[in-house]
Amino acid sequence: TLAGRRMCPLGWLGVASLCLGTLWAVPAKERRKAEKPKADLTLYENLDLDNYDLALDNYGDILDLSNYEELYDYGDLVPKIEVGTLAPRPKDPETLPELGETTAGTPKLQPPSGAGPVPPAPIPGQGELWLPSCLLCLCLGTSVYCDDADLEQIPALPPDTAYLYARFNRIGAIRAGDFAGLEKLKHIDLSSNSISWADVDAFRLLPSLQELLLPENRLTALPELPHSIVRLDARLNRIPSAGLRPEAFRDLKQLQFLHLSDNQLDFIPVPLPESLRSLHLQNNNIQTMHEDTFCDSQDHGQIRRALEDIRLDGNPINLSLFPNAFFCLPRLPTGRFS
Repeated sequence: TLAGRRMCPLGWLGVASLCLGTLWAVPAKERRKAEKPKADLTLYENLDLDNYDLALDNYGDILDLSNYEELYDYGDLVPKIEVGTLAPRPKDPETLPELGETTAGTPKLQPPSGAGPVPPAPIPGQGELWLPSCLLCLCLGTSVYCDDADLEQIPALPPDTAYLYARFNRIGAIRAGDFAGLEKLKHIDLSSNSISWADVDAFRLLPSLQELLLPENRLTALPELPHSIVRLDARLNRIPSAGLRPEAFRDLKQLQFLHLSDNQLDFIPVPLPESLRSLHLQNNNIQTMHEDTFCDSQDHGQIRRALEDIRLDGNPINLSLFPNAFFCLPRLPTGRFS
């Protein structure tokens, strides 16, 4: 009938409302459980999350450092890097100390199994170990950087050291054994210390030494130098002529740069090797020179081409009084000619 057709939509509407009401009657928590797919717990069976505690005790177990290698060799770089004084830990994992716990909970250093005891601290004058120098300084390849490290003496150095930088410290003396056995050492820079004395054999037995830099110290005498020396810089010290050995530079056939300015010299240290290229003696007390200081007065055909940089300014000497001393030089010395 017409009335029955009108009530049919209303009946369907009632059934739909009843279904929706039943659905919303289910708790929201159960609905979320039903909607969320079940996780595959087999993926996490092998994870030991209880022991995942990143600390110094298990750091080596979590990160494998055994394959770490130094990729660059810094020994041949031009040594002009300014660095701090904090040393890195040794590269070899077998030399790394492990941290163990005492009964009181305070960590203590223990040697790794099979690696032997940790080296003791050095005793001055009683066979120092070189390891402490890499704790005080920065050991990088064959270079050791000890600048501004508050040192009072030369530290014991690794046997393969080729470059040493120990500037701006309080080193007062250089002992005979400070560089003993360092056959690869070729560059020493001890600028701006308080060095007043150096043993006569402190550098003589270094077969590879090429550069020795000692400016801004308190030296009153120069020690004997090895024949391999190429550059000597002892500016701004207190060295008189009596502080140089007789003919101190004659046998140094590889010496090219001799800088002794701002000292207390009263004559030019002769004879000078033919290899010399640069001689700086400014601001001393030089008052006279001999005709054979630079040239052989008996050989007027001599030409000394290498020696082209001579500084004698700041000395009480009139260079024009010694014209025969310069005839073999490619350039006249810098100084007063009137």
